[in-house]
Amino acid sequence: MLKTRSLAAVCTLSLGSGFLSAAQAQVVGQTIQVVRPGGDAAPMQMLPPGRQAKTGTGGLRGRIIANDTGAAVRRAQVRISGPDIGTKTALTDAQGRYEFRDLPAGRFTVTVSKSGFVTMQYGQNRPYEPGRPIELAEAQKMDKADVSLPRGSVIAGRVVDEFGEAVAEAEVTAMRMQFTNGRRRLTPSGRNGSTNDLGQFRIYGLAPGEYYVSATLRNMNMMVMDLMGGAAGGPSGSNQNSGYAATYYPSTPSPGEAQRVAVAVGQELTSVDIQLQPVRLAKISGNAIGSDGKPMTGAMVMLMPATRDAMMFMPGGTARTDKDGAFTLTGVTPGEYSLQVQSMGGMIQAAGANVSFTFRTADGTGPATPEQTREFAVTSVNVAGEDITGMVVVGTRGAKVTGTISVGSSAKPEGFTNMRVTAPPVDVDSNPMPVFGGSNIKDTGAFEVEGLIGQRVFRVGNLPKGWVVKQIRLNGEDVTDKGAEFKPGEDVSGLEIELTNRTTAINGGVTDGNGQALKDFTVVVFADDQSKWTMPLTRWTASSRPDQEGRFKFANLPPGGYYAIAVEYVAQGEWSDPEWLARAARKATRFTLDEGATKVLELKLAAGS
Repeated sequence: MLKTRSLAAVCTLSLGSGFLSAAQAQVVGQTIQVVRPGGDAAPMQMLPPGRQAKTGTGGLRGRIIANDTGAAVRRAQVRISGPDIGTKTALTDAQGRYEFRDLPAGRFTVTVSKSGFVTMQYGQNRPYEPGRPIELAEAQKMDKADVSLPRGSVIAGRVVDEFGEAVAEAEVTAMRMQFTNGRRRLTPSGRNGSTNDLGQFRIYGLAPGEYYVSATLRNMNMMVMDLMGGAAGGPSGSNQNSGYAATYYPSTPSPGEAQRVAVAVGQELTSVDIQLQPVRLAKISGNAIGSDGKPMTGAMVMLMPATRDAMMFMPGGTARTDKDGAFTLTGVTPGEYSLQVQSMGGMIQAAGANVSFTFRTADGTGPATPEQTREFAVTSVNVAGEDITGMVVVGTRGAKVTGTISVGSSAKPEGFTNMRVTAPPVDVDSNPMPVFGGSNIKDTGAFEVEGLIGQRVFRVGNLPKGWVVKQIRLNGEDVTDKGAEFKPGEDVSGLEIELTNRTTAINGGVTDGNGQALKDFTVVVFADDQSKWTMPLTRWTASSRPDQEGRFKFANLPPGGYYAIAVEYVAQGEWSDPEWLARAARKATRFTLDEGATKVLELKLAAGS
């Protein structure tokens, strides 16, 4: 259970885990689930609220070695993750050996990390592909879950200003082009670096490949300072009105003009120097007014960069409103932004009853305990170097939808009230408002989700084991995949979420052209209806890697018509690109998956994959 009792404590959380966007973090009951943008190859898996980790009589042993020398890698961190155990950690000994005991029957992922090496998963042989799961029966023991770690590549260089002088404390990020959120864009991949007093940076542990490198002076410390003292009014300093935009190697503020740098396994590329581009900084000031016409006191103000070309997780500016609802954002670089205002009280309420805060507004005049009405506002801002003054941002509580979850004629499964309904936006580019919380389920199945605006889809988290969403209806209309449009202040009732325990399953194996069984491949299953490939948060595409026996599995796909294809390699996420799917469909096997059915597929590796 997480409790924070001051704004300073909130900032400490931000410093420890980084700024978290809606795509990265979600408060689920008493658990915060976090997916890091880059860094380790797999996220930490957390058990749903109220669920205890299972134990059993299974075991897993293995050895971690260096790929180039075959030498043991001692004190490597080995993480095992599974839906019934969460994530557990072991360290290798002097011989590179590790062991996990008392494992229940289940399907697990093993991830290994060590400074100086690329973070890898068991069964992973290429960059950017998922590892292979390990399937254990009750009391089964596996003794050779070995992982070979390649040496990490390094990108290093200097960051300087327009005069050639060193820039300290610049954040440097390695990015790669990836299909994300429905389009191809630059996405952080690997660890970040920070420049020292000589302007030098070093990003290590990278997988071999091609990267784009960006540098920015805006970092988490600046965000914290903005939040702690960023109220409107008061004295001003002699700060110049020029600064530096996020700059891509070698020296451009445009992601489209950035140049790629390539690194081989274990290569150190030390000449990636970036000269920050000076730009005119702007100031944005205005007032935030609630839907009741009163000032939004102590609200959080964030200026989020548009993510059409590159995924940027750091705000372009942060502040809080004073007692009159006034706010000021300074040092804003040119670009397209989403100005987002959130009432602190509403954020706390949405985060859940187990997250508590005590705070005051930036000028010290706000209430110790804020009102609990959730108010927010979102507006687009295009900054071209000129100050923007006199903005008036009007908040709204958004729409509220009420509904019920039903299980048909079946008895309510264990963990029924641990489920949580959320409503993420369909278009995260035009509506990037972070999703705080959601709604817990009452014993009657009733729930309500507040703060909705624009097109939203509904998803259910922490589903009881063996249950899936069958259909979501709003006043009789199927909105499972397309979602529904919501307007501020217009409450909606009649949302019905129907669960079923008649789940689907697909399993099978893959052979080569000679009929020999393979153990290293990727299977992609996707709907035969192309319109389902581009649905928001689509349920109709999935990929699977084989377990240690060479068998692949899929679970809980919706009933319908599908294609299946086995390929030698496809990078994580690439298989969700409609262009890739269109090419794959020409070589794929077509089949139908019925409700409650288990389908066995024996596939041949696609030629030329």
